[in-house]
Order: sequence, then structure tokens, then C-alpha cells
Amino acid sequence: MSLAFTLDPAVGPALRDGVLDLWTDVSNAGGAVGFVPPVDRETVRPELLTHLAAMADGRHRLLVGRDAAGEVAATAFFAFNTHRLQKHWVWLYTVMVHPRHQGQGHGRDLLAAAADAARGFDGIDAIRLTCRGGLGLEDFYASCGYKEVGRIPGAIRVAPGDDRDDVVMLLPLR
Repeated sequence: MSLAFTLDPAVGPALRDGVLDLWTDVSNAGGAVGFVPPVDRETVRPELLTHLAAMADGRHRLLVGRDAAGEVAATAFFAFNTHRLQKHWVWLYTVMVHPRHQGQGHGRDLLAAAADAARGFDGIDAIRLTCRGGLGLEDFYASCGYKEVGRIPGAIRVAPGDDRDDVVMLLPLR
């Protein structure tokens, strides 16, 4: 079953809690979304509030994928550049699919929906994202049309003695 994607959904308690639960569950399953397990909702909440504040200011936009039951199953946040020389591309952050929905093509669907949404943003020619090396994520993004355009060795410290590359990926939209 496919997910239903919505750009800029109304933010209320149900959506906020759904994204918070998704982010916590993805993190605890080992997902590379800014945390290292174990985490709880209260650890993740400040980061979510930062994203929501950026949405309220018009600096971020949210794409949500819901499953057949209407539960939040996937997300991606778009972040707009403020520098006048970089306004022609957006960042894609916090790209997540709930572990119970992984392996069903929903990650590809999420990235396709994100590309479709970004094509509708005025003046946007590309999507840029970063991913944590060592998990095969760059291969997944490459299979979805992204190209590796940079790599910073050891830039992400997951734990003492466990440094990962920060991989920069780009998807041209035009």
C-alpha cells in the first residue's frame, strides 16, 4: 500500500506528536536522522520544535507521508537558503520512513514526492542533502537520482572512535 503525501499540512497536536514519534522510532531503529539510540521523545522534541519554528517563519516546509490508517509514516523538511547567491536550491532534512514501512519502496516514493514538490517552488533548480556515511545511504540516494558532490571524512562522530563521513548529495531538478 502506498503512502499519501501532503506538502505543508496543518500543524496541530496530532501531526506534531506523529512526527515526534516517527523521529524517535527512526532514531531508535538506528536511522541517521541526527540522533544515536537510545533516545526518547523529550530528547527529540527540541529539534522538532526548531523545525516547526522555521516552518512558522517560512524558512522550512514539511512534506508528510501518511499510511492507510492516517498515521505519520514518512517526512522530509525543506529548508530554504537565505544567502542571495544560493536561493536557487533547497536543503532536504530529516528524511524519514518509519521502520515498519521500510523495505516497501516508501523511501523512493518520499524522495519522488519531495522532488515533485520542489519543482513547484519558485526559482528552485536543485535539492541538496547530506547523509551519514557507513550505512549505504549514499547508494540509496544515488539510486534515486542524487549525485554525490562532496564528502567530508570523519565529520560525524557517532560515538568515541566511530567517526563517519558526511556525504553531500545533489539532485538537479531541471
